[in-house]
Amino acid sequence: MPSFEITRRRFLMTGAATAATLAVSGPAWAAYPDKPVKWIVGFPPGGATDTVARLVGHPMSEALGKPIVVDNRPGAGSSVGAAALASSPADGYTVGSADNGTLIINPVVYPKIQYDPDRDFRPVGMYAGINLLLCVPSSSPIKTAAEYLEKAKGAPEPLLYASPGIGTPLHLAMERLARDANVHLKHVAYKGMAPALNDVLAGIVDSIVIDYTTANSQIKDGKIRAIAVFSERRLTVLPDVPTMAEQGVPGFSAGAWHSLIVPKATPDDVVATLSEALRKALQDPLVKTRYAELGLDMPPSDPESMSRRWESDKATWQPLIRSLNIKLDG
Repeated sequence: MPSFEITRRRFLMTGAATAATLAVSGPAWAAYPDKPVKWIVGFPPGGATDTVARLVGHPMSEALGKPIVVDNRPGAGSSVGAAALASSPADGYTVGSADNGTLIINPVVYPKIQYDPDRDFRPVGMYAGINLLLCVPSSSPIKTAAEYLEKAKGAPEPLLYASPGIGTPLHLAMERLARDANVHLKHVAYKGMAPALNDVLAGIVDSIVIDYTTANSQIKDGKIRAIAVFSERRLTVLPDVPTMAEQGVPGFSAGAWHSLIVPKATPDDVVATLSEALRKALQDPLVKTRYAELGLDMPPSDPESMSRRWESDKATWQPLIRSLNIKLDG
């Protein structure tokens, strides 16, 4: 009997010590992250989406204390990458880039899409705002967007505008402009921005909707002229270019954005950790400098702000897409 009592006493003391240790250190599975995080980018390496993800990913990995490895899964306007993310474990070790196309446009234009944004994803935060411009060749007599719209109203044939593709945020921005300004514009879709820009420079197309990052060098070299910004306010990098709202289309604004998403069932504490790391990454001096050079906005990076923007843009753009009856294969 005495021997049993000593053994029992030691067992209880050992159990109490173990419980105390766990109370201090926490369970092993709470130590997120304890391995590298994979970041799925639904576009090829070297493109704008990939470049910005890698720019933000480096300081974000420092904040997490673990490497972030970019995994490019291009195809169908980011739908291939989004489908891969949707089928990934909801443990915080696979995250993904998402833009307007991923979350708002693709579900409407691709009939056979392999994911549902509302069912499959939850937001971590936005990390870049893309500013759009309306530009004309430098040889064009059109100096302002007000003149552009006036000419569009009186022209016997619709003015042509180039975009990098059907169903892109840039194409849809111009469709909304045509609707809100009550003018007839004709879309000329290209497979990417480079061929679209080439035809505008050659004078084959009257105008182009283009992101500031791509247009910047062409504007500085005097090859194209920015006649309007599509943001709500003038851009610091283009202070002399008025908004579209200032030029006769009140309330008009349009833009694109990049955000970070995870599978829907990812735990709240993991999302909070990722969001905080994203917030810290956006405060990195190199990131701030490069954003200023690229003309990128730095939106609020918390999940709640992203969720509000997601819902607001969905209510704005999906009815327009359906009214245009845009359908794509992919």
